[in-house]
Formats: sequence, C-alpha cells, structure tokens
Amino acid sequence: MRDLIALASIGLGSLFVLWCALETRPPRRPGRHSVAHRAPETLPTLTGPRMKPWPTPTPEHVRERHLPLRGEDTALIRPYALAADTLNLGVIRERRTAAVLATLGVDYPYGYEGDQFEALAALAAGATA
Repeated sequence: MRDLIALASIGLGSLFVLWCALETRPPRRPGRHSVAHRAPETLPTLTGPRMKPWPTPTPEHVRERHLPLRGEDTALIRPYALAADTLNLGVIRERRTAAVLATLGVDYPYGYEGDQFEALAALAAGATA
C-alpha cells in the first residue's frame, strides 16, 4: 500500500510538472486598462424592437460624455463654473430667512430684483375691489 501511495504521488507530481511545462491553460484576455480593451471611438448604436432613433441630432455635450477620454484632449485641471457666477444665492437666503421668521410668527417683508410681488398685490387689490 505504501508503494502505491508513493507511486501515485510521484505520478501526480510528474503530471502536474508536465501540465505546467506545456502551459495548457486558456489564453488570457486583455485587461480592462490595456490598449486592446479600449472603448469604441464612436457612439454605440442601440437596436431592438422598441428602440427607434431620436428625431433630433444628439447634442455635442452628450456625444462627448460617451467617448473615451484621451490624454491629448483632456486638460490637467478641469474648468468648473463658480457657484457665485451661476446662482443668485441672495434670493435663496432671503426666502429662507422669511420662511424661518414666518414659523416664529414674525412678518418679514423681503424683495429681490425681478420679483413679482407688486404685480401680484395689484391683481389681488383689483380682485377684491
């Protein structure tokens, strides 16, 4: 029995060495970050029974979102818009202040540029008269 176990272990070991030497494993696929695994340069075409093309052309910013980033075309520092340039935070702050004071029972008259309070007050006065 000991001889059989020794012969089996030697036989299995030699088969393993032979298998490793012949490299009978399947070929490797390219990795996610290799050049062979790059995203396509164009947008994918959607097909299916319920898919029909959109009647208007796709906007440029949507097309750019689906294309892969290239190092030559991408800036090192992304230009972001400042919130002070795009949002008028003073109006929001005034409304929040008025809402908080209204919960406390204080009447806080506020206004901002482009408000419609005078027009609405004139309509309300016309409706009651």
